[in-house]
This record gives sequence, C-alpha cells and structure tokens, in this order.
Amino acid sequence: MKLIVDSGSTKADWIAIDDSGKVLFTTQTLGLNPEILDGPEIIERVNDRFDISQNRKEATHLFFYGAGCGTDRMKLSLSQVFQGYFENAIVEVQEDTYAAVYATTPKGEEAIVSILGTGSNCSYFDGKVLHQKVQSLGYIVMDDCSGNVFGKELIRKYYFNKMPKELAVEFEKEYDVDPDFIKNKLYKEPNPNAYLATFAKFLIQHKDSDFCRKIIFKGMKSFVKNYIKQYDNCQEVPVHFVGSIAFYLKDELQEIFDKYELKLGNVLRRPIDGLIAYHVANK
Repeated sequence: MKLIVDSGSTKADWIAIDDSGKVLFTTQTLGLNPEILDGPEIIERVNDRFDISQNRKEATHLFFYGAGCGTDRMKLSLSQVFQGYFENAIVEVQEDTYAAVYATTPKGEEAIVSILGTGSNCSYFDGKVLHQKVQSLGYIVMDDCSGNVFGKELIRKYYFNKMPKELAVEFEKEYDVDPDFIKNKLYKEPNPNAYLATFAKFLIQHKDSDFCRKIIFKGMKSFVKNYIKQYDNCQEVPVHFVGSIAFYLKDELQEIFDKYELKLGNVLRRPIDGLIAYHVANK
C-alpha cells in the first residue's frame, strides 16, 4: 500500500493506493507543516485518523509533499518522524511545489509552477529539475497573494476603519472580531497563518466589490512582480497554479496575466488527484 500526501499548513489530503493505482481509502488531517509543528504534534494529527493509524504497518511507501519542507533540515526531520510511525514504509519527503509540478505539468515540459493557498511560492521546472529564485521566509514577511496575507490585509482594513460600512457589517457577522479573540488566535494558538487564511473566504465571496477587488489585484500584481518576473522566460512558458486562492480567483488571475502578457496554464484546487496518475506511471 502506497500513501500519497499533499499537505499545506491548513490541511493535508491523504490517498492510499495499491500498485495498480486503485484507491483504497482517502482521508484528511490537519496541516503538517514541520516549520510550525514539532514531531509529537505531527504524530498526534496523523494518529487522529483511524484509516491511517490502523494501516500504518501495511504502508510500503509514503510519498509526502508538504509546506515547510523546502530545506534539507526540515525534510530530514519530517522523514525521521514518519519513519518511526510508518515502520515498514520507504519514506520520501519533498516540498509541496513538487506535488504541484507533478499534478499540472506534462512529463518533460517546462513551466513555472506556483502555489496560492494558505501560503504561496513559485518555481521554474525545466522538465527535470525544479529551480527556485525566491527562498520563502514564511508567512510573516512573504507569502504574497496568499490566503494568510489577504486575511491580514482584511483585518488591518477593518481595524483601521478602511473597510466600507456595509462590508464591515457582513464581516462582523461572519467572524469574531473581538481583539482578545484575534490576538489569542495569532499569538497563543498553533497555525496562526492558517487562521489568517480563513478570512480569505470573505474576500472571495465579495470579490466583485471595489474594496475587495483592489486588495486582490494588489496581491496578484505583487506576486507577478516579486515571484514570476524573477524568471527571464516567464512570458515564454505556461504558468501553472494549484491552491484554493488561485482556483477561486482564476478569472482575476487571467485578467492580470493578460496585462503582463503571461500564459496562464492549468489551475487546480488540489494536486492530489494528479499525483495518483504520476505515481502509477512512475512506480
């Protein structure tokens, strides 16, 4: 049994397949980002799912693609955690961008592959190797155009009284805006980036308002200039995306891409289904 995992900071999708690619079970855990969780916290989240815990000794391979796995230190740390839990499995840990590449990019083709979800990143795939010009420093200083950055912007606008009154009323209906509640979520509880990203739903729901539209396009322009434009051939190869922000704002992405004369490629909400085909073809 092979386990394929696509993990962001908010959630992780798990699929178990046999050698022919038949799906044995699917499940979901909370996100497993090793940059913000320690080993026991990761195991607690994994062990919380019965399908995973009862089959952990049956797993022969674990292919894990995750946010926070962009450095050798984090890959090694997470590999050791999983190796202790899935004791009979060969464990491979790669950063989440590889999941996006394998799911969106035909074999051997060049592309720029981006993730716009809770966090964000952007890489160039030359058909064989992934190249990254911008090393992410995490949600506090980077993650342009991501859910957590959009969430941060909405909270700031609300508290600085820059949100239109009619939207502020709707915002208050959907979220607890008590300062103590927000500060506790940001500074006392785990995964503050995932908490911030929950506010992005509001932005998407009201994307046709001038207020939200300005925030969306400001974020997208920043992502194009700071990430995509780093690659000299960005106007020659397709730019693929995975992630909920990209998926639900695809029309807005297309509008920005037309302005910068870029080629919008495949846009997927989740890469997990494409990963099944990849691992069956490359078993």
